[in-house]
Amino acid sequence: MSVIIALAALALLMLAAYRGYSVILFAPIAALGAVLLTDPSAVAPAFTGVFMEKMVGFVKLYFPVFLLGAVFGKLIELSGFSRSIVAAAIRLLGTRQAMLVIVLVCALLTYGGVSLFVVVFAVYPFAAEMFRQSNIPKRLIPATIALGAFSFTMDALPGTPQIQNIIPSTFFNTTAWAAPWLGLIGTIFVFCSGMLFLQRQRNKAQRAGEGYGSQLRNEPETAADLKLPNPWLALSPLLAVGIMNLLFTRWIPQVYGKTHSLALPGMAAPVTTDIAKLTAIWAVQAALLVGILMVLVFGFQAIRGKLAEGSRSAVSGALLAAMNTASEYGFGAVIASLPGFLVLADWLKSIPNPLVNEAITVTLLAGITGSASGGMSIALAAMSEQFISAAHAANIPLEVLHRVAAMASGGMDTLPHNGAVITLLAVTGLTHREAYKDIFCITLIKTLAVFVVIGTFYATGIV
Repeated sequence: MSVIIALAALALLMLAAYRGYSVILFAPIAALGAVLLTDPSAVAPAFTGVFMEKMVGFVKLYFPVFLLGAVFGKLIELSGFSRSIVAAAIRLLGTRQAMLVIVLVCALLTYGGVSLFVVVFAVYPFAAEMFRQSNIPKRLIPATIALGAFSFTMDALPGTPQIQNIIPSTFFNTTAWAAPWLGLIGTIFVFCSGMLFLQRQRNKAQRAGEGYGSQLRNEPETAADLKLPNPWLALSPLLAVGIMNLLFTRWIPQVYGKTHSLALPGMAAPVTTDIAKLTAIWAVQAALLVGILMVLVFGFQAIRGKLAEGSRSAVSGALLAAMNTASEYGFGAVIASLPGFLVLADWLKSIPNPLVNEAITVTLLAGITGSASGGMSIALAAMSEQFISAAHAANIPLEVLHRVAAMASGGMDTLPHNGAVITLLAVTGLTHREAYKDIFCITLIKTLAVFVVIGTFYATGIV
């Protein structure tokens, strides 16, 4: 019964998200409903001590990233930089390659270390402009961005700095470059399969006479008569964000050390900060500030009359996106504390093959929590020793465990209640009903890729 309660809460939240209801409202309702059926006296403590604690903690850490990412994306719109880059890409590659261009731009940014959420804000203006000019349905933008940002560069491509590729290293004593050949094979499978699917959907829409669409929400606001800047100038802030993110990631630990103690005259006690835990976040924030300043300097003439209104719009979008994701994060924390979740985790331990066991365990827990990093952290914290022992017994390198865990975390994590999916749809002005089915197909491709990699390892022994 406890398992049914946990799964029912998950089903309620997914249904609410798909039907267009606010996750900010339904995440606590679904989570606390499960607590009520488990232990009615625990509802209030679970709400304050677990749900709100995790939700506020998420906002504390990540809201500046959401805010700066939204501002950066809005300035890219208003300055005409997005239109300039899109026009150059169309001249170079033609309108038939619009989807490929967006996927590659997303991949470049995420592999450069830019946060997935920031990529959504930064790339959407480019995608909207390119899809409009190419007359591709807007509803395909989320799936296109998801393929570029939420799939192979998140967890498969060797060396990616995304957190989903970093977490396994702390359990298996590996590096971000673990199992490079398997990672490349997984990358090729996801990229090629995803592009074939997107092209199929585009051709299907074209045969049906479906264009970009009308009466759409949250459209980029570039003026039609705006003089377009040089495309290399327009591209420079985008490249700067990726490059500066890498540089700040190296510089911050050198400047502050492993920990930093802040002692100001008016403080009762010093505040000690673990720099290692915040380096990635601070680096992204600093890189975004550099990008924002570059857009303001290079595109000020086009922006200045719309800066006040544009900044208000960006702040509103950032607040909505951050609160949606934070609510889902709180939901996952509550569900993970329920006995039904623990029963499910114990049941997963009975799968005999270590790689299949790890893949199914990680992707299911990521799906239940709606978080790739959260589900993987829970799975590896509970079962990594079992995975390692089984791998040693079967002569499986720990690098393979690393790659399978990372790729599995990016499988079923993108169910309707996933924070990144909700943010993506909110930023693009689309609903789950309009765009989620194509995102889910990308999710299925990502999930299948894990088992392709496992099969390749057993067939060839390649690592």
